[in-house]
Amino acid sequence: MAKVELTPLRPWDDFFPSSERFAKPDVKDLAKWNNRVVSNLLYYQTNYLALAVVVFLIVGFLNPLGMFTAMAVVSGVFLGSVWAGENRAVINNFKRQNPTAFVIAIMVASYIVISMLGSVMVFMSAITLPLALIFAHASFRLRNMKNKLENKIEGAGLKRSPMGILLEALGQQEENFQKIQSFLEGKLKE
Repeated sequence: MAKVELTPLRPWDDFFPSSERFAKPDVKDLAKWNNRVVSNLLYYQTNYLALAVVVFLIVGFLNPLGMFTAMAVVSGVFLGSVWAGENRAVINNFKRQNPTAFVIAIMVASYIVISMLGSVMVFMSAITLPLALIFAHASFRLRNMKNKLENKIEGAGLKRSPMGILLEALGQQEENFQKIQSFLEGKLKE
């Protein structure tokens, strides 16, 4: 088992290059769009973390109590949903068949709990804004060869990263592992 490593911070001209490296995702081919998003999340994870930290710090300075409440609620809901996904067959099947809906359900549940606690605006600005920016970048940024190579290494289990572990917990990489396992088993039989 490979140790967990944080990927390097990608240079600005790689993270946000000229407009020819961005394209509208094909909304008719959800598998291809999902693959682009997952690949970019793995490749640019340190850049996305830096973006989220900057937004968290700004909002945290403006409303520290609301920020703490929002972080605690989202963390609790996320950990609870991952636990339920591992221990309840119905939830595990739903997570495998509808990974995007599972993530949306986590966000909606977090929003409902936070709205009961009165910290909705903090949630919207500190959690949803960075997630929306990250999702938009990951959706529109075209992959390059380095990106594809890094993802193959991560998918084969030769390298582990925090984003890879998170995506695995959300059920986003199981099919990639199964494809790689099938490929390796086919090569071994030959």
